[in-house]
Amino acid sequence: MNDTELQKRIDAARAATLAWLDAMQAPDAPRGVSRISAAHDPLAWPGVLLPGTYNAILCRHLLDGLGDVPVSSLVAWLESHRRADGVFEMPGMHDEDTFKKPDPTETRRYIDFHLTNYSLGAIEALDRGHAPVLTFVRSFLEPLTLKAWLAERDLRDPWQEGNNIVNLASFLLMLKRFVPTGVGVVNRAIEILFAWHERLQEPATGFWGVGQSSDPRATLHAMAGSMHNFHLWYVTGRKLPYQDKAVDYALAQPTCIDSACIDVDLVDLLVHAHMLIDHRRTETTAWLRAKLIALLDFQSPDGGFADELTGIRRQDGWVRGYDEPQGVANTFGTWFRWIAIAMIADLLWPGWRDWSFRRMLGIGYRLERVA
Repeated sequence: MNDTELQKRIDAARAATLAWLDAMQAPDAPRGVSRISAAHDPLAWPGVLLPGTYNAILCRHLLDGLGDVPVSSLVAWLESHRRADGVFEMPGMHDEDTFKKPDPTETRRYIDFHLTNYSLGAIEALDRGHAPVLTFVRSFLEPLTLKAWLAERDLRDPWQEGNNIVNLASFLLMLKRFVPTGVGVVNRAIEILFAWHERLQEPATGFWGVGQSSDPRATLHAMAGSMHNFHLWYVTGRKLPYQDKAVDYALAQPTCIDSACIDVDLVDLLVHAHMLIDHRRTETTAWLRAKLIALLDFQSPDGGFADELTGIRRQDGWVRGYDEPQGVANTFGTWFRWIAIAMIADLLWPGWRDWSFRRMLGIGYRLERVA
């Protein structure tokens, strides 16, 4: 398939996704408030409108599809889920129905960080100048508190911890941007984060996580978690150690479809490495091109994208809450797969499309291309 044919397929896929997002509009809600999928009943599960909406907004932002969305009413709707300290919460999600770690405080913090980072990302996409409330972050500016928190990170589950760390880093950078008097304190916290990472990175792969040398599943999860951590190096312009080893791992993976998370993580890894280091670039381009075709082939007939094809999909951490069958197009899978498509397209054809990548750290962030 030549470049022109691929570009036409992307254009057609984009139009189909924007139409699908329109069909996900929640009834009796501001334009842009979205069901998470066609299987989602918002009357039975109103809280799920929060992730349904922030994923949809971030997808529309990426695809330049926010033109007719009323910014102020949608920002107000999102902020109606925010506590006084700045944390966003999902209505109906009760602590006794959640699990990420045996410590319920750790579970709650993981979920709080996750919902808050992506809710703030959606607000930032709508209104870049809208100041967030970040009171909940301030305790992490105390060096002993931050070091104690880092000491509790469990690298037997690097995927989970990668989310924890990139979310915190995203909040710290937002604090630095919106509270300039605190730049020095935030910079000190960032240096503590780097020191922790430098002690624990695995030189053979460039990833964080135990058991990588003997367990392929552990290595895969280490890769998925480390893609979050890598964003710290990208945003600060530092040279990422062992990035060539990470590329070698990614290029050894098949280009067929995996979960939306694994696929976007591999693409993120390879696209940033192609931008930053001279290592196996020709092979990287070929791998990404094959992945692009697989992603386009995976689009659902309704215009959205599924996460996976089999099993049950749940909101991360809500183990006894909302669920729906995999294989159904949802705003989470659709946004993640469009991140991968857009990153590949921007690498293959710089300037062909003005993709609006996420500016906050986390999935969807991409280092700005240097002219």
